[in-house]
Amino acid sequence: MTQTAPPQPPELTTATTPADVTPYRAVTPPPPRPHPAFKPKKILAALGLHAIVIPLAILSLLPFFWLICGTLKTHEDFFQYTFIPWSEPSRLTFGNFTWLFSREPFLTWMFNSLFVASTHTCLVVTLSSLGGFALAKYQFAGRKPLMIVMLTTMMLPSQVLLPSSYELMHTIGWLDSYAAIIVPSSVSVFGMFLFMQAMKAVPDELLQAGRVDGCSELRLWWEIALPIVRPMIGAFTLLSFMSAWNAFIWPQIILQSHNKYTLPVALTNMLGLPEYHTPYGVLMAATFLSILPVAILFFILQRDFIAGLASGAVKG
Repeated sequence: MTQTAPPQPPELTTATTPADVTPYRAVTPPPPRPHPAFKPKKILAALGLHAIVIPLAILSLLPFFWLICGTLKTHEDFFQYTFIPWSEPSRLTFGNFTWLFSREPFLTWMFNSLFVASTHTCLVVTLSSLGGFALAKYQFAGRKPLMIVMLTTMMLPSQVLLPSSYELMHTIGWLDSYAAIIVPSSVSVFGMFLFMQAMKAVPDELLQAGRVDGCSELRLWWEIALPIVRPMIGAFTLLSFMSAWNAFIWPQIILQSHNKYTLPVALTNMLGLPEYHTPYGVLMAATFLSILPVAILFFILQRDFIAGLASGAVKG
């Protein structure tokens, strides 16, 4: 029998590294960044700024705090305590709010003010943005003389026009109606010039591209111009709403029915009533509730309001 040789183990071959493969190298982590140097000047400046701003903020909120305290005091304690009877908290009461809602149509007055202010704001913002868009993006005959006339009307005090405006409303038959309050104030020259400056930031090339695509002029204003000037819309909306909400002289002249009063007129008529006895606690409660809608609107439009003021203050 022939003996077969046992199989030999395979020869060990050394693996060769291709020339195009780079050998592995350990990546060393970057050195830690040095800790920023301690800057006492900046810290002292921040502390000094807060030391000035915080007392001013507290001082500005003090009348509002006094108003809240006045809503919780009885008529006897109103002039006896500056804020509230700290030693006798049991003397605090919510009777002023109960008296307000049970004896006066406060909710009706609140709804009247919301209706007048909301309608006025929608109209004046719409018409002002349309007028500002036209003045900023269209060149037409008589544009500059028209702007001069509009600026001249801003120099005329509104109180001078009260007799003629009242006679006009009487002739039309709008006395004791909300139309006499909303319609005359729906056009704002100040708002038109405000939007004119904002509309100048809208690129003309963008409007021309919209016209090529078949957009009408109203669609250009609604879908292209208004989204660009949104911060100015928020700022002017808040200013217009506050102006209509706090309007007193013209509504006092026009409105004659007790149930049609807006809040400023109604709160003024509460002075000296009933029987020449002013319920100051009830008046404070009504004033506090009348501030809430404006405060809520400000917190909703706060970002747009600040951005709109900043965009109007910076050129370029």
